[in-house]
Amino acid sequence: MEMTVRFITEACGGRLLSGDPEAAVTSVSADSRGIKEGALFVPIVGEKTDAHRFIPDVFKAGAAASFTQEPSKAYGEKAVILVKDTLRALQDTAAAYRRAFHIPFIGVTGSAGKTTTREMTALALSSGLNVMKTQGNLNSQVGLPLTLFTLSARHEAAVMEMGMSNFGEMGRLAGIARPDFAVITNIGLSHIGQLKTKENILKEKLHITDFFGRSSTLFLNGDDSMLAALKGSLPFDTVYYGTCENSAFRAVNIEEGSNSSKFQFIPEGGASVSVTLPVPGRHYISDALAALAVCSRLNVPLGKAAAVLSSYRPLAMRQQVLDVNGITVIDDSYNSSPDALNGSLDVLAGFRGGRRIAVLADMLELGGLSRRAHYEAGAYAARAGIDGVIAIGDYAADTIRGARSVLPGMHCGVSAGNTEAEAALKNLLRHGDTVLVKGSRGMHTDEIVKWLKETYS
Repeated sequence: MEMTVRFITEACGGRLLSGDPEAAVTSVSADSRGIKEGALFVPIVGEKTDAHRFIPDVFKAGAAASFTQEPSKAYGEKAVILVKDTLRALQDTAAAYRRAFHIPFIGVTGSAGKTTTREMTALALSSGLNVMKTQGNLNSQVGLPLTLFTLSARHEAAVMEMGMSNFGEMGRLAGIARPDFAVITNIGLSHIGQLKTKENILKEKLHITDFFGRSSTLFLNGDDSMLAALKGSLPFDTVYYGTCENSAFRAVNIEEGSNSSKFQFIPEGGASVSVTLPVPGRHYISDALAALAVCSRLNVPLGKAAAVLSSYRPLAMRQQVLDVNGITVIDDSYNSSPDALNGSLDVLAGFRGGRRIAVLADMLELGGLSRRAHYEAGAYAARAGIDGVIAIGDYAADTIRGARSVLPGMHCGVSAGNTEAEAALKNLLRHGDTVLVKGSRGMHTDEIVKWLKETYS
């Protein structure tokens, strides 16, 4: 990418305090530690740290320009742009930069499965197009704008993950990215602590369509009851994908194994295509359907798209299956929510051989539904046929109560923290067992996966 200081100043409505307005900016960063030569630095004012204090450091490292909210500070001849709010300036500049690109922009949101759907959609589209996609977890009010600055003239499509946790956030993201197409994977309980009801979550997610044009399309999961209920009620093209008969893009003849998933893809008005995914789980099939539906609308050959999906690999800490010296570890430690957890338990239940153990840490941000959600998670684990549950956190006892409400004699354990859970696993695990590790990001269950690899390797 390349912008001038003048373009940035005009885009964000700022005022150039010093420096050359024609100076070139070749990257944008909000992290002073990874600044590159020619970068624009965005000093975000956070609850704990005001990044303005790093401006001298980034200029020493070669930054070409910086935003500032402090008109009294001077940095010599360096390009410094005064703005009212550095975050808003970042967003406004990204929105202006995005408008220079006339390619399909696909936004992906939902309560669970956003990242996998983003990855599969970008992968499938890459069989026919040069695709820019969101990297890592850059799907937020800061992350999405930074993602847009990775666009270049070589790109022919862009796939953007768009996350929100509170009112108004999705509308702001939509105003920045202006997706032409959008996917909503499902409506679950993630962030219900802030948004209070699933109806509010649905309403907020739908703001991804705020800047739709006449040729825009919204892709919805027809297997989700709340999304299915929207059929015929939205003022733009709406397409359903799923396993139900009323979906325009369907999966039939599904075969699920412990290491793969196979199905026939029936596209809208077209011939069926065989699809093999190298990962187990019905939720992966749903994500692949969304990807193929998008490909169909963008005229990417479905045979090529399906073939490239066979090379999909999960990202780190997202249902990665590891063989640790005879013990199978399903590392799903990145995050957790009720819908995502149920899918992971289904995957665990599909493994055969030894015992199936679920290590389940608390699901956060569920507000007043927390105790009920953890109870139901435990019950779901028992109904799925899981052989044992080790629960961690404030709601561990609720998880175990739920499990034993279905199977009173189920092997269960309550742990206050990860170290205690590791000790329980050390006494429990044996050769041939499969263990799922899952919890919200704040529970740091990746520490347990690391321990398992170090202990049993």
